[in-house]
Amino acid sequence: MMVTTMEMLSIRTENKFRTLVTKQAYKKGEMICPIPSENMVDKPNRFTVQIGKDRHTHVGKLAALNHSCDPNVILDTERMFMMARRDIAKGEELSFFYPATEWEMQAPFICLCGSANCIHVVAGARFLPLSTLEMHYLSPHIREMMIELLNNTELHLKKLQEA
Repeated sequence: MMVTTMEMLSIRTENKFRTLVTKQAYKKGEMICPIPSENMVDKPNRFTVQIGKDRHTHVGKLAALNHSCDPNVILDTERMFMMARRDIAKGEELSFFYPATEWEMQAPFICLCGSANCIHVVAGARFLPLSTLEMHYLSPHIREMMIELLNNTELHLKKLQEA
């Protein structure tokens, strides 16, 4: 289980569109690099990853990671590292499923990944059905927030029935 550094990743820019590309191959389950956690904020932005209910970290070079509904990496926000979801070839673009870490996106967007399981609008886990979310690795804070939302919905429905 080798952990590499950010030096093994490069940012490719084409027509103002940034992608994160690996300079080496990785096997499924292999740790790729740590997730930076030196600069925490309480609100999301384009350069952060949500790592707790109200905790976001500026991720430096990892901010160039694009979304995919069929990603090749997982951001493990418990152990704070990026891991290969499947075998990854040298030179391949890295991507992750944004709702796996993000409850509500600061800037939602239309997904153009082309995956058979495409969610079409990337706005955060809060806006996706459980049937979609259960197909993906989800950070613990996303699972907890989903349970909280379901419990609140159940309480709200119970109050409506009593009224």
